[in-house]
Amino acid sequence: MHPTLLRRALLTGTALTAVAALAACGTESKDKAGGTDQSPKAAAPAPAHQRQKEKPAVPGLPGMPPVLDPNDVYAADRPNRLSPVVKDFPSRVYVPNTESDTVTVIDPETYKVVDTLHVGRQPQHVVPSWDLKTLWVNNNRGHTLTPIDPKTGKAGKEVEVHDPYNLYFTPNGKYAIVMASLDRELVFRDPHTMKRIKTEPVTCYGVNHADFSRDGRYFIVSCEFSGELLKVDTERMEVVGQQKLPFKGAMPQDVKVSPDGKRFYIADMMADGMWVIDGDTFGKPTLLPTGKGCHGLYVSRDSREMYVSNRGEGTVSVFDFTEDRITKKWHLPDGGSPDMGGVSADGKVLWLSGRYDAEVYAIDTRTGKQLARIPVGSGPHGLAVYPQPGRYSLGHTGIFR
Repeated sequence: MHPTLLRRALLTGTALTAVAALAACGTESKDKAGGTDQSPKAAAPAPAHQRQKEKPAVPGLPGMPPVLDPNDVYAADRPNRLSPVVKDFPSRVYVPNTESDTVTVIDPETYKVVDTLHVGRQPQHVVPSWDLKTLWVNNNRGHTLTPIDPKTGKAGKEVEVHDPYNLYFTPNGKYAIVMASLDRELVFRDPHTMKRIKTEPVTCYGVNHADFSRDGRYFIVSCEFSGELLKVDTERMEVVGQQKLPFKGAMPQDVKVSPDGKRFYIADMMADGMWVIDGDTFGKPTLLPTGKGCHGLYVSRDSREMYVSNRGEGTVSVFDFTEDRITKKWHLPDGGSPDMGGVSADGKVLWLSGRYDAEVYAIDTRTGKQLARIPVGSGPHGLAVYPQPGRYSLGHTGIFR
């Protein structure tokens, strides 16, 4: 959400003030078709002599690429395992600046800004398309999506989409899902033209982040302003579960599924930790403290750890999946407001936006040492490191399978 409004909301003790202020800025617009993505072909089956050695298949959502490893949903995300689709794309970090209405483009090798793209009003996230061919800039208050060609780094013609706070894609590539935060809707769209196909109204406030189950048949959504979680049936495109988090003033943010697909982790910037919940049963969650302003969640390339940005204290907590605990905490040497980001293709660098400091941080994932602190536009938010390993994208700043 807008940094100025969020500060006001936190000072007054209620996020609903921010909702009301933002809602007053919204305008209605009709959706128009656009975009040029084309879906990639499904992965070819393994040769017959290899099939007997494969692990038992996971029955997934119809049309979804087969799960590579039933014990690790991130098996396709190993270091530098780039899809042929992206192998010729230059490595870049794309930073949407919510208050500057720009996207800063950084060369991760030199830590230098190489371009500034002018986009629509209040860009929130830069989202890789399911087929990996396009980066979509979510211009939340401009009510548009701006496509970026990651091969050339050039922005294309905007597509009208109302209230696109965040963007996801179903695991079979059939639909794009717009998180229409202020409209209180999950909007299922054509992933190429962005034409509206189905609207699922929700009763919670501030739908924003999500992740999918191992089989892709459902996804868990966080509702920032009402402190709630939703469970959504992917194929039916319907909410099938809803619950209030057991913390007064809860403000859930990023969502990530565990490598084995058994648990979901939901960052909560007011509870200062991650909620842990069994996605299948959608039972009562438990809170695991991480640090003040827990916000973004990013899995390491070996699937052993998860990096947790604590925006309110300028730190990153490191969670070990096997030990089921926080094992390290890295402090930015001059403080800061680490927010959203991603991991480099080789897994060696964690990139995070500094939401309230107009800067971006590059952090060594082996030591926690800050490698660079790069000035960008005002209000940097959901930056995308691109390209990254994986066969297809589920959206946000880069959730790959």
